[in-house]
Amino acid sequence: MSPKLPPCNRCQDQPELGFEFSMSFQPIVDARSKQVYAYEALVRPIGDGSALEVLNRINESNRYQFDQACRVKAVELAAKLHLPCFLSINFMPNAVYEAATCIRATLQAAERFGFPTERLIFEITENEQLVDKEHLKRIIKEYQRQGFQTAIDDFGAGYSGLNLLAEFQPDIVKLDMALLRHIDQDPVRQAIVTGIIGVCRALNIEVIAEGIETPAEFQALRNLGVSYFQGYLFARPVYEQLPPVTWPAPQ
Repeated sequence: MSPKLPPCNRCQDQPELGFEFSMSFQPIVDARSKQVYAYEALVRPIGDGSALEVLNRINESNRYQFDQACRVKAVELAAKLHLPCFLSINFMPNAVYEAATCIRATLQAAERFGFPTERLIFEITENEQLVDKEHLKRIIKEYQRQGFQTAIDDFGAGYSGLNLLAEFQPDIVKLDMALLRHIDQDPVRQAIVTGIIGVCRALNIEVIAEGIETPAEFQALRNLGVSYFQGYLFARPVYEQLPPVTWPAPQ
């Protein structure tokens, strides 16, 4: 950790964000142990509401400030709530100028609030418009070098997922909810997910099924070998709190 290092010039040149926001938390569960593996921090307006109320205010001029503020806010609330597991934070690769320097504010926040950096997961969505895949590869490698877990979110929602895996390997892949919806009734989706799981196993990548809403979807994915889950079936996001998990009854 380097709390006393000055920020890079890019950081120093940035104006204040200009608005406030907070976070809701949603658990990611391990079906084998019936424990919470991680909580994902999800941006919300002050007092709760839709994430879009905040995200619609993001533009090229404040993207960097917002990305930095999200990380700090997530760490601050996680420490305040005594989060006992991993903390998963979404990040914008286009808002990272240089991975080793732009992570400093996060490291400083973790030290200030007493949150272990080895329990941080950084998620990049497959839908994020990437300026430079080599830049993203450098970010992922630097984060992994510093001991963070990395994840590709919404895997299967776009068209570049397998190409991304060919270029760099995150620690985690989160399967997109649209790919998993009604998978218990759809042999085609089952075949596609089986293939993705096989690739991830060969590359030592963990798989999380997100957006799970029914016991039938959960059971179908368990039968395919998925162990980690996230979705309304287990818990909805709760504003500034760690929601308890509801486990589906055995089928």
